[in-house]
Amino acid sequence: MAARINLANVAIVLVQPNISENIGAAARAMCNMGLRRLVLVDPPRCDLTRVCKMATHAALDVVEAMEIHPGLPEALKDFGYVVGTTARLGGERQAVRTPARLAESLLPIAQENPVAVLFGPEDRGLTNEDLRFCHSLVTIPTADFSSLNLAQAVMVICYELFRFSTAPPAEFAPRLANRFELDAMYAHLTDVLTRICFIDPSNPERFMNNLRHFGTRMQLRAKEVQIIRGICRQIDWYGRSCFAQGRKSRSGGG
Repeated sequence: MAARINLANVAIVLVQPNISENIGAAARAMCNMGLRRLVLVDPPRCDLTRVCKMATHAALDVVEAMEIHPGLPEALKDFGYVVGTTARLGGERQAVRTPARLAESLLPIAQENPVAVLFGPEDRGLTNEDLRFCHSLVTIPTADFSSLNLAQAVMVICYELFRFSTAPPAEFAPRLANRFELDAMYAHLTDVLTRICFIDPSNPERFMNNLRHFGTRMQLRAKEVQIIRGICRQIDWYGRSCFAQGRKSRSGGG
């Protein structure tokens, strides 16, 4: 993922939220995922005490900076791209993306353009009139029951946006065994396997070539080579110990 979503250009817009606690919980979800701009449109009730209680102290700065507008036209006038969320499909709601596809589509857009993600009232969602302001729609796939709590829906969308705003974690790259270590290991194996009569001493390379091909496919790490050589040393010690015990027994018996 070369490009990343610029979260500073993304705002969460709650249209007529009815429950103050949902506003606070949405602010908290935004804070968890690195989004800071919260916009309210014509909230019928907004009890800041209840909002702040759900937001907790971590998201109070999101609440303190939130914008309140009387209608959607005023709230969206500065945004270059608007996304509407919907649980209902069909009719005018045909081209709908999943949250992950939405976040991916915003990669180039949110670099330079302010983006608004709209969420409707808890009881009915966004109206068709609201959706006419939108450039695209997103739905959160669910099982049989499609209605999500407002703050839960905000969290799902914010999570996908956050996921596309961060660089993928660097894959752990262990140190592979170098050629010197590998050659020493194969020489050690050849010596030990020959002495315990596992391979033909007259033509050890016939078997060892197969073992080398196997090791190449495995891309052995340096630590794994050390383990294999440790096993070889133990086999060598055990073989010598058994040989010495046998000689001692034969000597005692004579």
